[in-house]
Amino acid sequence: MTLTVRVISPDKTIWDASAEEVILPSTTGQLGILSGHAPLLTALDTGVMRVRPSKNQQWIPIALLGGFAEVEQDEVTILVNGAERGDSINLEEARTAYNEAQTRLNQVAQGDRQAQIQATQAYKRARARFQAAGGMV
Repeated sequence: MTLTVRVISPDKTIWDASAEEVILPSTTGQLGILSGHAPLLTALDTGVMRVRPSKNQQWIPIALLGGFAEVEQDEVTILVNGAERGDSINLEEARTAYNEAQTRLNQVAQGDRQAQIQATQAYKRARARFQAAGGMV
């Protein structure tokens, strides 16, 4: 059996196809979904979702920028703030953005809470894009 998987952002549908398996970046850790999974509603963190269309195909990475996932009757609906397929991300640009975000995060003053939050969010986004593009394993 397969899952019906939909990844929907405010401006477009990133994925709408069947899959054998899905791995989601939930706020409590990685979450694997196979057909027959119990009903579930979970918050998603910024990170990389991986979809395997069939057992003979490679995993397809998708960078997610937070959101929610619902699993019910072999349907996985993922509503996110933003998403990008890994094959549409330029690896070198993602690497540069990741390195810059990491440097910025390390330079933020400890007392400036707002700047720390912004730098952390930028770092998580850049890391997810870099990972989805194939820059990190």
